[in-house]
Order: sequence, then structure tokens, then C-alpha cells
Amino acid sequence: MTSTGTGTAIGGPVVSIAGAVDPDRPSTPRPITGEAVITAPCFADRLVVVSCALHYRWKGDYHAYAPYTREMDQWSQLFEEVIIAAPLTRMAPPGDCAPFANANVRVVQQRQMGGETVGAKLRQLWALPWICRDLVRVFSQGDAIHVRCPGNLSLPALFLAPIFSRKLVAKYAGQWAGYPQEPATYALQRWLLRSRWWNGPVTVYGQLPHQPPQVVPFFTSVMTAPQVDRARVAADGRRLTQPLRLLYVGRLVATKHVDTLLRATASLADEGVAVTATIVGDGPDRAALEALADSLGVTPIVHFAGALPYDAVLGCYERSDVLVLVSESEGWPKAVAEAMAFGLLCVGSDHGFVAEMLGDGRGMVVPSRDVAALVSALRHITANPDAFIEYSARAARWAQQFSLEGLRDALAALLLDRWSGHRVKEGAVSTTATPFRS
Repeated sequence: MTSTGTGTAIGGPVVSIAGAVDPDRPSTPRPITGEAVITAPCFADRLVVVSCALHYRWKGDYHAYAPYTREMDQWSQLFEEVIIAAPLTRMAPPGDCAPFANANVRVVQQRQMGGETVGAKLRQLWALPWICRDLVRVFSQGDAIHVRCPGNLSLPALFLAPIFSRKLVAKYAGQWAGYPQEPATYALQRWLLRSRWWNGPVTVYGQLPHQPPQVVPFFTSVMTAPQVDRARVAADGRRLTQPLRLLYVGRLVATKHVDTLLRATASLADEGVAVTATIVGDGPDRAALEALADSLGVTPIVHFAGALPYDAVLGCYERSDVLVLVSESEGWPKAVAEAMAFGLLCVGSDHGFVAEMLGDGRGMVVPSRDVAALVSALRHITANPDAFIEYSARAARWAQQFSLEGLRDALAALLLDRWSGHRVKEGAVSTTATPFRS
């Protein structure tokens, strides 16, 4: 038997049951429960948000990727106005997008940057003066600045924002510990956020030793309290079914390794295991993944659902048994937290914060590109239906702590705690709140 360092290995290929308790590892931050009660925008400020997410102006509304808009709706409940500096296009949004819920949100168009080729990087370098000019213009409109990292637009924003405001907050949504072959700009952004240059809180996923005081372990959620109640009903009494119903939710891009799931599904089917897989999401790799499914002979048992509205995604959780997300890198993958709340057994990658989310017997982890290890994990699930029930119950109890309302209150508490000289509207929020409990 081989140990992976995060749990117990099963059989030959390395498969970790994320259940080992490490007494030296700090516990995951937990949301506050009721200390900050929001009744109106609590900060009499205009918040500028720097985001790399593509926004859509369509039929008079601003739209973006639904999990992101649902999170930003919580920010817009805390401020008089939210000004988002981000790429913007005037076309119909995809099916997995949603409009912002509050009228105090507007988007100021920024240049869309991207690409990892030498040519793309040279174009970004050439455009840098204009990118900085546009950021300066929008920063001058706000009182506080929130930079969402990592990304191409967030890098110049991190250099410029401290010049324009003392009320700073950043979110690092990626893997705070870093990972092999990550872009050098990601490491540079983490260095800036740890430095004295960035004089504001930085919310990250997971806890690492020897971090500066501005680095705050945090959580996220895109499920409302009623949706958490819906998940609770689905998770209650969940049992393993036949066939085994696998699920993936996310973008169809190379770093998500959806091909590993397809190959594992084919291997299980070849062994005579009754299995189906549903792939929810869209992206540049969809055609290639559909062709791979066809070449593997699993088209009859693999359904590419495409980009779905959020309520339909929740329905997919209700109709599935196991979520598979073996990405190269993740911060706090919302799909994993949501699936856990619905009582699915999640199989994730054996690195980053995912391994902590699935720790203490809440799920299983495997190397991100190891088909044999994933097959072994799924085979273990089908052979142990009683263990599935235990995993499901532990996962649901942990994930059902987190809601959008709890996220909003925790954000308010964090800013009240860390910002000085803020203008708080009287009666808007309790000033005794704390950002989280650990």
C-alpha cells in the first residue's frame, strides 16, 4: 500500500480517501452565523471591482457567468454603488450566465486580454499603457477598490490601486499555494498581495503557515438559504444507485481534465459496471471532448448538457451520485461545495484546497491526470454502498454551512474589522461582527 500524504491509499493506483486528520493543519474557516445583519448598504462608498470575467450588455441589463454574478450581488448589497472594471461585449450571453440582481451595478469596459503565446504576451505588453490609463480613469470614480485575482487585468490593478485608495480588498480565487507550470504572473500577484504594498485584506482559500496578517482564510458560496434547504432535502437519505451516475460541472477547458473522466467512464463500462456521465458546461474543448467520447464508444452513456441555468444545474446534482473534478488547479471550486451540499460523493484532485474540502472523510482525491487512480476510486465507490452513505452525510453536513447570505455577512464583518475610516450608514449593519470563526 502507498500513502499519498492526504489519506489512505486503495490498492494499486494511488487513490486517497480524504479522511486523515492532520492535527497540525488548521481547520477550514467557518462562516459567521448572524453577527452581521444587513438591512441596507452598510458602506456609504462607491466600490470599484476589477474583474477579468467577460460581461455582456444585453436588453438593458449586465450579465456574466452566473456563480460570479450571484457573488457580486452580495457585494452590491453592501455598497451604495458598485462599478465593475471588466471586459464587456454587447451580445447575447451564454446559457450559464445571469443578470446582476441589483440596479446599483454598472460595468466600465476594459480591454480583454488573454493568451499564453509569445504573440499574445507581446500584444498585452504593447497595450499596457492604455490598460493602465483605463484603470486610472475608473479608479478615480470610486472610494474603495476590490481586485479579483489572478488574471491579466488584476496584475496592473494591484500596482495601481494602492495609489488611489486606502480601502483595499483583494480576492485570490486560485490556488494560493501555487502549482507546477503556473503562469509567472500568478506568482507575481501573490507576491504583491503578501507585500506591504498591498495594505488591505486578501481573502484566500485554505490556511498556510507563515502568512502576513492581511491574508485571510475565507470561503465562498453561490447558494441561497432556500437552495441550501433544497440541497438538505436531496441529501437526506441519499443512497447509491444503479447505474452509477457521474457528473462534471464546469468549463470545458484543458486544465479541467474532463478527458480523464471520459476515459475512466469507458474503462468502467468495459469492466461491466453500469455507469453514466453528465457533462455540464461549455468551452473551447467541447468538440474535442465529444469526439473523444465517440472514439471511446461511450456516446450512449455520456450526455453533454452544455451551459445550463443555475436552477437546472441544481437539478443535475439531485439526479447524480458522484461529482468528478480532477483539475490541474482549483481554489474553492463552487461545484464541489454545491455537490457536497446535495450529498454527492466528490472525487477531486489530490492537491490545493480541494484536498482540504474533501478531508476528514468527506470525499476522495486522486492525482489529476491518473485515469487508473480515478477508475480505482469509482470502483471502490460502487463496491461499498454503505461507505457511500457515510461520505455523503459528512459532505452534506460540512457544505450546508455555507450560503450566499453567510458570505455577505462575512464580507461585511471582514471590511468593518480591517478598514479604518470607513463611512458606515447608521443602522445598516451590526458593528460587533467578526469575519469568520475558525
